[in-house]
Amino acid sequence: MHSEWKDKWVPVSSRAIVLIRISVGLIFSSQGLLKFLDPAMGVNRFTRIGFPHPYFTAHFVGTFEIICGLLVLFGVITRLSAIPLLIVISTAIATTKIPELFRSNQGFWFMVSDVRTDFAMFCCLLFLIVAGPGAWSVDGIRSRREG
Repeated sequence: MHSEWKDKWVPVSSRAIVLIRISVGLIFSSQGLLKFLDPAMGVNRFTRIGFPHPYFTAHFVGTFEIICGLLVLFGVITRLSAIPLLIVISTAIATTKIPELFRSNQGFWFMVSDVRTDFAMFCCLLFLIVAGPGAWSVDGIRSRREG
C-alpha cells in the first residue's frame, strides 16, 4: 500500500543535531552552576537525598555538569562528554524519581510527571552518543578540515 507521508519524508540533516546539543548543554551547565550558587539545589539537596559528603558530592557533580554540558553545547568530544552526563541523570532518576513510587502521597503518575525532564535528557544523551555532534559543532568542523 502506498503511503503519502513516506513520499514526503526528508531525513533530518546532521546540522539539526545542534538543537539537541543546545538543550542538553544549556540545561546541564546551568544546573551544574546552580549546585554552586544555590545551596537548596546543591549541598542541601544532596544532604536530603542522603549522599555521603554532600558538599564534595554536590560540587563534584556540578563541575562535571558544567564542563561536560559546555563541551556538549559546543560539540567538543560530544560522545565522550555525554557519558558522565548520562551517569549523572541516571543517578538523579534512581535517587530522586524512582523513590516517589513508594511514597504514599505520590506513586506512579506523580513520578511519571516528575521524571519527564530527566527522561528527556536521558534520551537526548543517548541520541548524542549514537548520532554524534552533527555538522555544526567543533568536532564536525575539525572532521571536515581533516577529511
